[in-house]
Amino acid sequence: MPPAAKPSVLFVCVHNAGRSQMAAAFLTHLAGDRVEVRSAGSAPSGTVNPAVVAAMAEAGIDVSARTPKILTTEAVRASDVVITMGCGDSCPVFPGKRYLDWELEDPAGQGVEAVRPIRDEIEHRVRGLIAELLPC
Repeated sequence: MPPAAKPSVLFVCVHNAGRSQMAAAFLTHLAGDRVEVRSAGSAPSGTVNPAVVAAMAEAGIDVSARTPKILTTEAVRASDVVITMGCGDSCPVFPGKRYLDWELEDPAGQGVEAVRPIRDEIEHRVRGLIAELLPC
């Protein structure tokens, strides 16, 4: 019997500089190569939010070299699960995809103290997602 296809997840927020970067980093860190991970933004920023970089470093994950990417229809098409985080109607919708909307505070313009609880909530949700995608 052939092995099951590797699940793929796309995290989307507006700037791809905070929430989606944290989610993608946690999923990559916790699931390793068992899940294909993407992140993108409908209007990507030039860099990842420095407070997000600092908060993730506290969790032992380095996101300092990551670069925000533009959301493409190809990325959506290639993903089994698309998780939006405040991107509104700018996310393309394709039949057969699973869409989740995670309502999370936007870390833009906030310091690391404000980003920590957002980071922790994202980690919690990612752990739940892993349990769904990769049942033991």
